[in-house]
Amino acid sequence: MSWMIVGCIVPSMVVCWAAAFAVRRWGPRWGLVDRPGHRKIHSAPMPTAGGLAIWLGILLPLFVGQVVLWGLDAKQTWIPLPEFVAPYISGLLHQSGKLWELLAGGTALMLLGLADDRRGLDWRLRIAAQTLVAIVMVSLGWRMSLFVDAPWLTGAISVLWIVGLVNSFNMLDNMDGLSAGVAAIAAAMLAAMMLMTPRPDNSQPQLFVAGLLLVVVGSLVGFLWHNRPPARLFMGDAGSYLVGYLLAMTTLTATFAGGNLPKHAILGPLCVLAVPLYDTATVVFIRLREGRSPFTGDKSHFSHRLVELGLSKPRAVLTIYLATATCGLGALLLGQINAVGAIIVGLMVVCILALVAILETVGRRGP
Repeated sequence: MSWMIVGCIVPSMVVCWAAAFAVRRWGPRWGLVDRPGHRKIHSAPMPTAGGLAIWLGILLPLFVGQVVLWGLDAKQTWIPLPEFVAPYISGLLHQSGKLWELLAGGTALMLLGLADDRRGLDWRLRIAAQTLVAIVMVSLGWRMSLFVDAPWLTGAISVLWIVGLVNSFNMLDNMDGLSAGVAAIAAAMLAAMMLMTPRPDNSQPQLFVAGLLLVVVGSLVGFLWHNRPPARLFMGDAGSYLVGYLLAMTTLTATFAGGNLPKHAILGPLCVLAVPLYDTATVVFIRLREGRSPFTGDKSHFSHRLVELGLSKPRAVLTIYLATATCGLGALLLGQINAVGAIIVGLMVVCILALVAILETVGRRGP
């Protein structure tokens, strides 16, 4: 298992880290640059082509892995395979079609984000395009079950989930290292859940989803080298759209409950993503209450409130990291405990969000 974790994280981390140097240099020449403005916290123009590096860090290692898989079959003996790898070759080949179907949707959203980074698309066009991609993916079978026999309902919720997470991580991208770091923590927690949660049909860890999530973690860690304070590269809309989409799609692909697994384990993704989802919901509410578009940027995020309370920007980001990790650690227990334990985990997450709400309120009104 440790070889799988290292083998998924390290190649994507190295590819993204190296690609980021190139896009830092070439991004401004392509018009991918974020200039300081009335709501921007940076004081100098910043390349925004980080999404390209993240995309390449995910796609290139997976493509190389796909080529290797194509070269393998049950009768082949010229490549010595470790005993723990051989049983999974046929399953990986079977799942690879779904993988590239998933990545095609992510690539479409990454390109949409690039166009937005370069030209500044109208929010209605962005939402329409995101919704179209989500509808296509759901129509191809990527949807949550929720243990109800109502395809129209689960399909609509799945579309909302995809579009919601895409925009959640886009809105969260408001400080150096914030969106990428939270996404890396969330992806790592979800990967751990997949390795700890056996499939109901064969009682084996969910290696396909876990592997993809670990590749995402590696790419984000490579990007964070360039995005850590003070940032030298932004992920831009291309990166935030891609990351939000991949987290949404992997949670739709994964099996959290059913069979011998407790049904309350299906709440795992909500626990892992509780902090970014809460931040998005409150920001949208504030903007609508003030009669503004929910997609017009401002400084009403939790991170901004923490800075107003006196925290430095890096410490504000670290605080959100810790809140996200705490909720995610609770999610790891859901598949191992009974209903009473699940209620306790749920109350713990509620307490974390209540603490966030208190800090936000004080930040807005002043001490």
